[in-house]
Amino acid sequence: MESDNTRAAILREAEALVNGPRAVEYGPAEVNMTKIGAGWSVILGAPVTAHDVSLCMAWLKLARITGEGQASRDSYADAAGYVAIAAELADV
Repeated sequence: MESDNTRAAILREAEALVNGPRAVEYGPAEVNMTKIGAGWSVILGAPVTAHDVSLCMAWLKLARITGEGQASRDSYADAAGYVAIAAELADV
């Protein structure tokens, strides 16, 4: 275990993902999460907001980390990124 440097490194990786390649590949987070929420709303028969999608995606990553498989560093960075997007969408 790397001590405090791991925290900072994971947060830097998450920041680089949500503001770098993922932003270029998938477009603005709010637009993407809104689009996903619209589809999930149809499937679930209930409104799903962009904020809800971000939290659900973070949970998906956390479920992978806590599941039977091998936890990957990428899942930690992705979860942190989704939580940061959720906070942005909540305007906190």
